[in-house]
Order: sequence, then structure tokens, then C-alpha cells
Amino acid sequence: MRRKLAAGNWKMHGSVSALAELTTLAAQIDPRGCETVICPPATLLFPACNIAKPTEIAIGAQYCHPQSQGPFTGDISARMIVETGASYVLAGHSERRESHAETDSAVHNQILAVWKENLTAILCIGESGEDRGAGITLDTIATQLSGSLPDGATGENAVIAYEPVWAIGTGDVPTLTQISELHDFIRAQLVRRFGDTQGNAIRLLYGGSVKPSNAAEIFTVENVDGALVGGASLQAVDFIPIIQALNDA
Repeated sequence: MRRKLAAGNWKMHGSVSALAELTTLAAQIDPRGCETVICPPATLLFPACNIAKPTEIAIGAQYCHPQSQGPFTGDISARMIVETGASYVLAGHSERRESHAETDSAVHNQILAVWKENLTAILCIGESGEDRGAGITLDTIATQLSGSLPDGATGENAVIAYEPVWAIGTGDVPTLTQISELHDFIRAQLVRRFGDTQGNAIRLLYGGSVKPSNAAEIFTVENVDGALVGGASLQAVDFIPIIQALNDA
């Protein structure tokens, strides 16, 4: 059985005072329910981990450099992330692929660095609106998955988040049929590459305008093991209903 996962990506939002949301969130999490991960900005990793340590919440970073150290001004390494107490790292989010020109190869190397420090990678993949309009969605997903995810992926060290780029932050959400098609396709790709055991052990998250009003419906789709949530994860009052919907799925 794959344990469900609700992951919140705060992106470039949040402050030390905003970390009070973690305490509110922790007070309402069912320890028997899904796993909960919050990925705050790098400046908040240390205090977030200190707050989350006695709770059921795990903390993740939003990025790491593929090298463990070096002359890379402004970057953060997986080794540094380990020292904060975090246990997850996002890799390949579409915003970084676009604004930082991160290639599949670069994401691949980031994940290797994440695994070297025994952290879990959440690999983000997804098609643009142009890809979908051109009818090459599955080709795009297959290319990103094969190029970004290194050999050796398991249910313990890797999570895949499918995020249609055209849906992120727009309020637009694919139909349940479209979500099902993509998640089933990704599962088949994983099984083909890693075998039945590991291919079926890797959790698949859906991301892209997930909110309390649509979460329960999305979680009815087979092979949706949770969600990667953006804006709705910033406040506990919005994120808790999503977590509850996942627990009830």
C-alpha cells in the first residue's frame, strides 16, 4: 500500500511569523492519515524543521544544487538541506524549468545529489498548454520522466508530481479523465522501467490548482496518491480540508 501524501509548496511566500501555520496544521493532522510535507523557502528551513520536529509534518526544500559545495553564489546543496533537518527536496518544478532554464539532465543530477544525502526527491513533470494543443502531452511526459529520473528510483527515495503547467495557479483543472490518463501512463512507464514492485511503490501526486473545492473529486482518480499544492498550502485553513479529503479517499 502506498501511503497518501499531501505536499505544500510555499514557493517564494512566507515569513518566520507565517510558520505559526505549521503549529495550527499539526494540531489537526491525523497521525494515522496521509503524510504531510511543507516546502518553505530556504530561509525558513531551519525554523520550520524546529517547529515540525515534534509533529507529524515533514519539511522539504524547493531546490538543491547538484554539487555538494563550491563557487555557486545563491545556491543551496543537499548537504546543507540535511543539516536543517528537512527530508524532502522538490526537483524540476516547471517554474524552475522555465525561469532558470533547468533541463532534464540538470534535474537528473539534482536528484542524484538528493539521494546521495538520503533525502527523498519529489520530481515534478508536466506539459505546457502548447504541448497539449499539439497533441504531444504523452511524449513530453515520457521524455521528462526518462530524462529527469535516474536509475534506482524506489518508493522510499522518489515521488512523482504530475503538474500540467497550464493549470498551475490558473484555476483551470484538467478533467478527471485527463488526470486519469496521465497518472495511468506515468504508472505504466514506471512499472516498465523499474519493475512491478518498485514501479507500483512510487507515489504519484497531482498538482495544478488543487483547492478544497475540487480536492475530493481529484482524489477519486486511481493512481492519484496525493497532491502537490501551491497557494492553498500557505494557510492551514485551506490546506486542512485538502488533507482531510485525501484521508477520506
